Amino acid sequence: MKAKILVTGGAGYIGSHTTVELQNAGYEVVILDNLSNSNAEVIDGIERITGIRPAFEKMDMQDKEALRRLFEKHKGIKGVINFAASKAVGESVKKPLLYYRNNLVTMLNLLDLMPEYGVEALVFSSSCTVYGQPDVLPVDETAPIKPALSPYGNTKQICEEIITDTIHAGAPFKSILLRYFNPIGAHPSAEIGELPLGTPQNLLPYITQTAIGVREQLSVFGDDYDTPDGSCIRDYIYVVDLAKAHVKAIERMLENKSQDNVEIFNLGTGKGVSVLELIHTFEEATGVKLRYKIAGRREGDITQVWADPRKANTVLGWKAETSLADTLKSAWNWQLHLREKGIM
Repeated sequence: MKAKILVTGGAGYIGSHTTVELQNAGYEVVILDNLSNSNAEVIDGIERITGIRPAFEKMDMQDKEALRRLFEKHKGIKGVINFAASKAVGESVKKPLLYYRNNLVTMLNLLDLMPEYGVEALVFSSSCTVYGQPDVLPVDETAPIKPALSPYGNTKQICEEIITDTIHAGAPFKSILLRYFNPIGAHPSAEIGELPLGTPQNLLPYITQTAIGVREQLSVFGDDYDTPDGSCIRDYIYVVDLAKAHVKAIERMLENKSQDNVEIFNLGTGKGVSVLELIHTFEEATGVKLRYKIAGRREGDITQVWADPRKANTVLGWKAETSLADTLKSAWNWQLHLREKGIM
C-alpha cells in the first residue's frame, strides 16, 4: 500500500473520481465531506468500482477542531487533495459571503494543521477562472491573473495566493495547483457521476436531466458573444482523465520530483467547444434531441477560454485522452443509471 491521502470533498463529483484513481494506484484514502452538495452513497459506488471502501468522515472543515480530530484518528496522512469548496459561478454572485467563508476558512484550517501532522504534499483544486477573460488563447500557466469576474473565481485566486505565501514563509510541505478547465462526464461503470443536489449549476447535468425529462428545457445563456456561433466557448475535459492528473501530482511531490515547492499546471484538452457545439455533439452521440432556448447572458460568465496543456503533458506526464463524444455518452449512461435506480 502506498501513502495515506486525505481527499477533502471526496464524496463530490471530482473528489469521488479521484478517490477511485488513487485507490486503483495503490493509495490508502480517507474522505472528508460535509455532504452539502453530495451523497454518502457515493462511497458505495467507489467500493463497487475498486473493491475497496475508503474511510469516510462526515464533517465541515470550517470546524478546525473537528479537522484536528480527523488527523488524530487517521495517523500518517502524507498528502491532501483539497476539493472542499462551494463551486458555482452564478450562485457565488448571489451569495458571496457563503463562498468566501466556506472556501477560505476551510483552506486556512487545513494549512494550519498540515505541518503539525507531517503532511508533505497538497494538491489544490483550482480553476481556469483565475485567468478571467485571457488576452491570448490558448491559455498557458504564464498568462496573467485577471481580476476575478465572480466571488467563486476570486476565492480560487485568494487560495492560490495563501498557499504560495504560506510555503514561501517556510511551511514544510509542497503544493501543486491544478487549474481545471471544465470537467464533465461520469465513470464508465456508471457507478459514480455528477449528481448535484437541487437544480444543477453546471451545464452537462442540466443537459442530461433535460434529455431524460427531469427538466423541461435547457437555457443557453447568450448567443451574442464574439464567438463563431455566439455562445460561450469552454475546454471540456473528461472527469476520469482529470482525476488521473491528481494521482500524478501526488506522486510527483511524494517522490520528490517537483522542480519548485509550488507548481502550477493547466488541465484541459487544448480544444475550445461552444455551448451550442456541446449540445449538438450530445445529440449526435446519444441520439437524443434536446429542448433548449436562448436566454440572456449570465453575470460572471467569461466569453471564451481553453487551455494550453503542454506543460501538464510534458512535465507532469499527463494528457487528456478521451473524446468529447465518449465523454458525453458516459454522462448519458450515468443519467440512465440514475433513472434505473429510481433516483432521477
